[in-house]
Amino acid sequence: MNEDRQVAIVTGAGAGIGRAISFRLARAGYAVAVADIDPDGANRVTQELRANAAVAESIICDIGDKAESIRMVAAATEALGPVRLLVNNAGVVGLGPLADFSEQDWRKLFRVNVDGVFFCCQAVLPGMLAQNQGSIVNIASWNGKLGAPNFGAYSATKAAVISITQALAREVAAMGVRVNAVCPGIIAGTSMREQVQLEGKAYGLPPASDRAKTIPLGRLGTPEDIAEAVAFLASEQASYMTGQSINVTGGLWLH
Repeated sequence: MNEDRQVAIVTGAGAGIGRAISFRLARAGYAVAVADIDPDGANRVTQELRANAAVAESIICDIGDKAESIRMVAAATEALGPVRLLVNNAGVVGLGPLADFSEQDWRKLFRVNVDGVFFCCQAVLPGMLAQNQGSIVNIASWNGKLGAPNFGAYSATKAAVISITQALAREVAAMGVRVNAVCPGIIAGTSMREQVQLEGKAYGLPPASDRAKTIPLGRLGTPEDIAEAVAFLASEQASYMTGQSINVTGGLWLH
């Protein structure tokens, strides 16, 4: 364990946005704990990072379980050193009108998207507060800022993430810990986008290729676009920013 090394935990890091964030943070000099519920994904990304001369460790974790989140932080600290950065990226999506959205699906979304963020923050904060330094970046969504039809349950979870970000930022600012969020727009190249495409057909939602025409910058986002925003919020260049929820939507959502 290296006490001086910059250590980051990225949840949901086995693919998509989490993978891109892990690589971007590794380029910034972080040792990365690649946390995911999927062993194959976590191990694959860890091996890819190591092949690129990065320091990385796989941690298999179900963040919706508080004990698992605590174990994840302990394992990252033991393997890599004190955690300076937590990126709460893991998330799930489900579509459907609120009037008949199932209780099972509702609870699944909140378990991962809200409980997972809450538990991971609780697990990592004691170490950060003891050091009087640290940064947490939560991945919310532009859907957390509007109530889109058939995205109501998902939107509710991401609105909760934004509220957690704001409240926690004010609670821990005086102790040297910053808390911010990134709100992605329509991001291509992820399993979540594939799921939205598939489920959206039943509700008449247009394909992502058509949605791109409505985006001022004229294209869908990429996982790397989100990774760059995370790296900025974690950096010293953002040292005067906390409690913010930054849109990365190509101009699709402006506040």
